[in-house]
Amino acid sequence: MLSFLRKAGFSNSIARRCAEDESTRLRLKYSPYYHTFSGQKGTRVTHEGRELVMLSSNDYLGLTCHPKVIAAGKAALETWGSSTTGARLSNGSRAYHTKLEERLAAFLGKEACHVSAAGYLSCMSAIQPFAGKDDLILADKNCHSSLWAGIGLTQSRVERFGHNNPSSLAEALSFEKPETAKLVALEGVYSMEGHTAALPEILAVCKNQNCFFVMDDAHGFGVLGPGGRGTAAHFGVTDEIDLICGSFSKALSSTGGFVAGSRAAIEYLRTHSKQTIFSAALPPAQAACALAALDVLETEPQHLENLWRNTRRYRELLLSLKLDIWGSETPAVPVVLGSRERVYPFWQKLIEKGVFTVMSIAPAVPPGKDLVRTAISAAHTDADFEIIANAFAAAAKRW
Repeated sequence: MLSFLRKAGFSNSIARRCAEDESTRLRLKYSPYYHTFSGQKGTRVTHEGRELVMLSSNDYLGLTCHPKVIAAGKAALETWGSSTTGARLSNGSRAYHTKLEERLAAFLGKEACHVSAAGYLSCMSAIQPFAGKDDLILADKNCHSSLWAGIGLTQSRVERFGHNNPSSLAEALSFEKPETAKLVALEGVYSMEGHTAALPEILAVCKNQNCFFVMDDAHGFGVLGPGGRGTAAHFGVTDEIDLICGSFSKALSSTGGFVAGSRAAIEYLRTHSKQTIFSAALPPAQAACALAALDVLETEPQHLENLWRNTRRYRELLLSLKLDIWGSETPAVPVVLGSRERVYPFWQKLIEKGVFTVMSIAPAVPPGKDLVRTAISAAHTDADFEIIANAFAAAAKRW
C-alpha cells in the first residue's frame, strides 16, 4: 500500500498513516466503521444476513417510517421532481423552501430561517459570515466539527473554554474588554456526551460582554422544550440566542439543515455565507419529509412522550449494570469504558448479541473517555428492549 500511495502522489507520512490504519482494520474481526446495511425496517437493520436492533441512530422520534412522512416525500417527487439542480441564490429556490422556513421560524420562535442541503453546512454558515478578523470567538471545546469548520474559515481570534463550564468561560472573558465583539459557539445538546448546555449560567456570565450567541441544537430540536422546540425553549431563553442551527437528520427524520434567527441576521447570512451561496438547494423530497415530520411533532405528542419514557427505561437499565453514562441527561447516551482496548470487545459483543452501536475513541473523545455511543428512539419496542438488555448484560459481564 505504501508504494501505491507514493505513486499516487501522497507524502511518505500520509502513506504510512493510511497503511497503518488499513493494517489495524484488517486485524479486527469486525471493522467498527462504515458498515453497510442491506435492509431497514423501523428500529431493525439487516447486516450481513442478520437482523440487528439499531441503537445508534438519531431517529429520536422514530418518524423515518411514519406513513405521513413517506407520503409527503412521494408527493414531492411527483410534483417537483428529484432536485432543483441549483443553488438558492441562482436557480434553485422553490416555494417549498419558503414554506418550510416559515414553519420552522414560527416553531422556534424566531423571525426568519434559512434551510440548506446539510446540517453541517448550516452550522458552518451560522459561524463563518458573522465573525471578522477583529472579533473573538469563544467556543466550547467539545463543539461539533461543523461549528469548528465554520470557525476555521474566519480570521477571528479563538479561545476554547471548558466543556459546558460557565466558570471557564468567565475566566476567558476576564482577559477581554467588554466592548470587544464576541461570538459564543456552543451546542444545545452535546451528542457524544448527552449533556444539556448550561444556558442560563452561560448567558449570565456573558451579560454586558457584547456577545453574539450561536447554538447548534441538532440534538435538542424535537427532543427538549415545550412541544420539542429545543434547548433554548427548554430554558426559556429563546430571545437571548441569536442563531439556532441544526439538522433535519435527527428528530425530523430527513436530511438538510437550518439556521433560525432575526430577519436581518438571516438576510445577512444569505448574502455572505459561502456555504449558502455555493451549495445546491435542499431537494424536494427531503424538504417535504422534514415538513411532514414537523407536522407530526406538532400534532402527535405521543412520539415525544414515548421518547422520554424509553429514555428513562434505558438509563435505568444501564445504571443497573453499573455502566458509566457520563451523566447523560438526554436520549443520546454514551457508555464510557475508558480505553479502546475495552471499547472494542464491548462493541463487538453487542453486535454478536443483536445490537448495533457506534464506537468513539480518543481523539474523537477526551483521553480516558473512550466509549460506545448509543441513542434511544421513541420507536424502540418491548421486544427491542429485551434484546438490548440481554446484549448489554452479556457485554458488561465480559467487560
